[in-house]
Parts: sequence; structure tokens; C-alpha cells
Amino acid sequence: MRSTPALRASVAVLALLGCGPLAAQPLQLQAPKPAAAKPVVARPLPLPPIRPAGLGLPRLAEASAAPATAPVAPSAVATAPEAARPAPTPAATPARAKAAAPATREEAIERLNAYLNSFTSLQGNFIQHAADGRRLEGRIYIQRPGKMRFEYEPPATIEVVADGTSVAVRDKRLATQDIYSLGQTPLKFLVRERMDLSREGTITGANIDGDILSLRLEDRSTLGGTSKITLKFDLAANVLRQWVVIDPQGYETSVSLYNLDTQRRPDAKNFVIDYQRKL
Repeated sequence: MRSTPALRASVAVLALLGCGPLAAQPLQLQAPKPAAAKPVVARPLPLPPIRPAGLGLPRLAEASAAPATAPVAPSAVATAPEAARPAPTPAATPARAKAAAPATREEAIERLNAYLNSFTSLQGNFIQHAADGRRLEGRIYIQRPGKMRFEYEPPATIEVVADGTSVAVRDKRLATQDIYSLGQTPLKFLVRERMDLSREGTITGANIDGDILSLRLEDRSTLGGTSKITLKFDLAANVLRQWVVIDPQGYETSVSLYNLDTQRRPDAKNFVIDYQRKL
């Protein structure tokens, strides 16, 4: 079968779901052998710089060398007019404290759990980079529990819909609709009614790079084997920025999020699967 943009988009979506391009039987694609995965080296938490020796000594020396101010008689202060008295120096306004980075893996998990459990509705834009290097864009809608929708912009002809039980991958150009169990996709962590990442899979690592907390876990319940998932969370903005999925066959797909809105409730029609639908 000749490769088309629609076929390649379908492969990217199935990799996003952790199904792998060869698991979609109706497509019958021969995917290239993935390159060997490079080992991920966890970066240590940055430490504050060492304080230079003698810091502040010149200022102290200048202060000690300055002539002493002549004492003011108490009576002069008491009898001075109110307008002539110097105004009190206002206290310095403290800078807004930045949220402290989690010191342990358990704190990192709790920080992410707290964010994911802070909303029941979410919608926004996404950019998806597929394993073959292609870039896809679109809109994401989430309504907990269990409902999710990815709408891809043209020229992609794909849409992904979860109705709380199943996930449908539709391709209008190929006239296909493939159904998967929601529990067999790694994206189920987005639509849990109550999130606990420590129970979703095996936590394999966590590190901080600047303001970005990366949490890595493995999910052995996905279709075809074990999927590796990395969640990237912005500690300063308190928002999920990206997730990266490596499916059981080694194909990597990343999805970046922006313009997220957790206040508006998506239309319920976005999450309907017609199981009898013929495209």
C-alpha cells in the first residue's frame, strides 16, 4: 500500500495512544525499525552557588571609616515642627516568593497529583511531534471522568474520541474507525476521576531542569506491552507543559500543550462515539 499523509497521520496518532503503528490491523503498515533508545541520564537538582569569601567586607570597611554623625539633642527632636521631621522610611516590599522545588520524588508526585486533580474540565491547543518527524497541531478537550477528544487541523484527517469506556480513532479519508479500550492507552492518566500517579505505573525517575519537573513512569497495561511516559510540569506556572510517550515498539511521540483553559466546560457532543458508524 502506498504511503499517504493520512496514513502517516494515523501512525502518529496510534503511537500517541501507545498502540504502536503495527498494532492497527486495518492500516497494514510496515513501520521502519526504531533506533535504539538513548539512555536518559537524570540531572541532579541545581545547588546554590558558593558564597565568595569576604563578600561585603569593603562595605563594612567604608562604614567604619565614615565620620560619626553628631548626636542630636533630645530636646531638639521633641520641639521640631511636625513638617520638618523626616518621613519614616517605608519598609521594603518583599519579592514574591517562588514556589519551592520538590526535594524528593514523593513531593514531585504529590505536586503533579495536586495539579491533575485541581480540574475536571480542560481544553486548549496542542502540538504533536510524531516518531517520523512530522508535526501535527490541533485542539484537545477533556471532561473527567473518562472523556477526551483530539481534533487535528488539516491536512490531517484524524480525530480521537474517548467516551469514558473506549477510544475511537477515526480517519475520514481512509473511512476507518478503530476502537480501543481506554484502559489500554497510556493517556488514561489524563481522564481519571481521581489521579494518583504512584498507582498508574512504576515511577522510574524524576528530575528538575530550571522550572521544569520531569516525571518518568512505565505503564505495563497498555496494548502491545509496556509504554514509557514522561510528564513535564512547569513548577513556576503550575501547569502541565508536555508529555512524551515511547510505545512498546520504541516509537516516540511528544505532545506540547498551550492556551489551556480549565474553567469552560466542553460540549458533551465532543465525546460521543457512534459504534455503528460507517464512514
